Amino acid sequence: MERTPRAILFLFLLLLVDPGVAQNTTTGKADEFHVGVILNLGSLVGKVARTSISLAVKDFYAVHQIYSTKLVLHFRDSMASDVKAASAAIELLDNYKLQAIIGPQKSSEAVFISKIGNITQVPTVSFTATSPSLTSDTMPYFVRATLNDSAQVNSIASLVKAYGWREVVLVYENTDYGRGILPYLISALQESDVHVPYQSVIPPSATSEIMMQELYKLMTMQTRVFIVHMSSTMTYLLFTKAKEAGMMDKGFAWITTNGVANIIDSLNPSVTEVMNGVLGVRYHVPKSKELDSFSIRWNRMYQQDNPDESPFNKLSIVGLRAYDTIWALAQAAEKVGISSAPNKQPWYIKNSTCLESMVISPNGPKLLAAIVQNKFRGISGDFDLTDKQLKVSVFQIINVVGRGWREIGFWSVKSGLSRQLNQNGLKTTGSASMLDLNPVIWPGESTEIPRGWEIPINGKKLRVGVHTSNCPEFIKTFRDPVTNVTSASGLSVDIFEEAIKRLPFALTYEYLAFDTADTATTGSYNDFIYQVYLQKYDIAVGDITVRYNRSLYVDFTVPYTESGVGMIVPVKENMIKNMWIFLKPLSTGMWFGSIIFFIYTGVVAWLLEYLNGNQHVHEEKLERFLSRIVLLVWMFVFLVLTSSYTASFASMLTVQQLSPTVTDVHELQRKGEYVGFHRGSYIEGLLVDIGFEKSKMRPYETQEDFAAALSKGSKDGGIAALVHEIPYIKLFLAKYSKGYTMVGPIYKSAGFAFLTDEKLKRVEINVKVKTMPFSSLSVPNNELSLTAPYGDHQSYNNDLFGNQALPKQSPLRAEMSRAILNITGEDSINEIEKKWIYQNSHQQEDKIDGSGAITFESFGGLFLLTGIVTTCSLAVAMLMNLYKKYQQNAWSKEDDQNECVHGQQGENGDSQEEQGDQNSNEHGNCSDIEKQTTLTVQLSSNTE
Repeated sequence: MERTPRAILFLFLLLLVDPGVAQNTTTGKADEFHVGVILNLGSLVGKVARTSISLAVKDFYAVHQIYSTKLVLHFRDSMASDVKAASAAIELLDNYKLQAIIGPQKSSEAVFISKIGNITQVPTVSFTATSPSLTSDTMPYFVRATLNDSAQVNSIASLVKAYGWREVVLVYENTDYGRGILPYLISALQESDVHVPYQSVIPPSATSEIMMQELYKLMTMQTRVFIVHMSSTMTYLLFTKAKEAGMMDKGFAWITTNGVANIIDSLNPSVTEVMNGVLGVRYHVPKSKELDSFSIRWNRMYQQDNPDESPFNKLSIVGLRAYDTIWALAQAAEKVGISSAPNKQPWYIKNSTCLESMVISPNGPKLLAAIVQNKFRGISGDFDLTDKQLKVSVFQIINVVGRGWREIGFWSVKSGLSRQLNQNGLKTTGSASMLDLNPVIWPGESTEIPRGWEIPINGKKLRVGVHTSNCPEFIKTFRDPVTNVTSASGLSVDIFEEAIKRLPFALTYEYLAFDTADTATTGSYNDFIYQVYLQKYDIAVGDITVRYNRSLYVDFTVPYTESGVGMIVPVKENMIKNMWIFLKPLSTGMWFGSIIFFIYTGVVAWLLEYLNGNQHVHEEKLERFLSRIVLLVWMFVFLVLTSSYTASFASMLTVQQLSPTVTDVHELQRKGEYVGFHRGSYIEGLLVDIGFEKSKMRPYETQEDFAAALSKGSKDGGIAALVHEIPYIKLFLAKYSKGYTMVGPIYKSAGFAFLTDEKLKRVEINVKVKTMPFSSLSVPNNELSLTAPYGDHQSYNNDLFGNQALPKQSPLRAEMSRAILNITGEDSINEIEKKWIYQNSHQQEDKIDGSGAITFESFGGLFLLTGIVTTCSLAVAMLMNLYKKYQQNAWSKEDDQNECVHGQQGENGDSQEEQGDQNSNEHGNCSDIEKQTTLTVQLSSNTE
């Protein structure tokens, strides 16, 4: 210990010298491989590591008894001091000519000791120094026998994203260990679209009072998701005070990094009890029989080394890493051996008297190469230091419950989050979803996933900016002269207030009227929106159109009305004065079809009668039954046709036909007509983009001005059409339903919206949207974020017509979007529109898209019926006529035969009596046949 002051002096001089100076000397024993072990032996990690290291040496040489080298360990207590750790390293190097150093425990200690190792060429192997600032580029003799802290950031970001949290607060200690992970963690969170609104820095010497003050500050914020990166001692203090402050209740979410999660098994049950509901990310250690056997022996030895310790302490991942580190170093030592080369001259500093005995290790480069080339399957899994640090494999997600923990899932680089592992590795799920993880018991013993944010109880009121519209039906503001309190009414206000009511939490707000006198502005909507950017309003409500240029510095909510840009044009009355008007009720096809079927039916009826022998059908009654059937069906078709003709013709003569005077905006441009627009609206720029000359564009203020200009017409000092947004057009047509109609939309836009400021500290409201109708907007550091739309999604130049706007990355975004979608999905939106825009049914949408004539297709069934009956009747009649002719021919032949027989009898005279009787009988039979034939013909005729 007498060299301690000189060692401290060396520590400070070390930072000022060139590490390239070196000289040779010789020392050391051939069979002993001296290794210094520098740990904080009073800490839990130090105690666990010491037992693991001692057990590793014992186990290794029990297996390798014939090895020519043997590690000789020299433990030193750093007492959590960087200076004492460096002093211990110098003392060990000076007294024992160390070949390697195990440790140190802290990243800040590793910085100093690694510099000493670089100079003396003594490898420093640490299984606990995880700060990303420790790299092999600046510290070539430093080997990290664990993972870099930055290796876990993607797993944490995936976990946050899986539960749908959009904002997190980082809580870390102000040390190299605490600060080292920050840039990597923030970058990973940003890639997952997760915002970090605040970083809570806890000094390593923080007292209970300081910790409570910081926690109370966190409670005043909206965010309820916290990522903790601290040592185990600071973590215990944090959660103890968080429980006292009520921050371990329902609605909060806590995630710890592997610094605490890796040693969760070794923590006292009193520590885990205050951490109930916390999620942790730690290295995954595969289960094995060797691990189970080792745990039993380790617990027994730990109790021997620490008889006063609680029996609840168990082996942690840190202990497993320490065990494998010793095995790797022992194998490398055997491979390199003890060098017989003369020792190099001592490294010395000018005017120094304390470092004469320190020498540069001749085995350093070879030993370092042997360590990093050593690969094996250790008790903690695959142990590979090829990159001078362990490679990222699999992380385990745990949930602290009771006095232990539950497994929630796993994460790997290739597969992301997964509920479980199999023999082939992680199951690929395709997306980071909370459904891929096991259920979690959250703080407060809640099974409901925390929303991730809450409105602070002591938060101030939401400042809602309102702007009186030229159409007061949308929004109108009032200021009480006595109380100076601003109130507002209108469609936009009703939707906003209804959305606030449907939020799952209470939200207080106050209206602030946009005053041009106070802002020294022109009073335009751009100036109104700019007040949100200046953080004078937390949210802006009104008939605000969401446009691309505005979205560069404000955000909008989803729209709440129909979107688009249309035209208001007069309608013209088409009085029918055509001399051929009687032809209009039936279409051309109907006329030709009727005539063809009329002729066809008449021809068939004539044929049916003709086949019956009736040559004068036009003068006599129809005699055949089939002719009557054909005529009856045709009369039915004709009756329906004439009735429809009469109704359609009467309608044409009595009802005026209305049609728009203009149907295409480009037609106005070609004819050189005047068009109107609302003064101060972006429609002016849209008309210019279409190609209108400014001399042909006339601005107007009120709806009365619109109606007056349209009534005059383009030639009498008015306009031929008014180009406006559809919500305003609906309002205009509700008042002036007679004589005007809407054409379009000629372009699709997004609608109205609300807007807010991103830096809303009291009540943040952020929404992400794309182009949509009505919505809201907020100012987020020149970035845009909107909620989901509640109207049409097509757009012209990314224009939106909306109602609400919120700050960027605000957790209220999703809630407001759901509330607005809930309103527009019910009858509430219709009731609100009826209240302020009257009855939309007055809107004239009668457009003549055809003649209104009756078409042939409309009567296709009737014509098919009459055609089938007529054709079938004709076919039956022709068949019967053919059959009749066939029978008549047969009877004619029989008559000829009978005449021939009678002739022969007359020539031969009287025959014998028997022959006469026979002929008499035959003659009688012939008579009977003739009578039967005559009767058959008569029946056949009657049947026809």
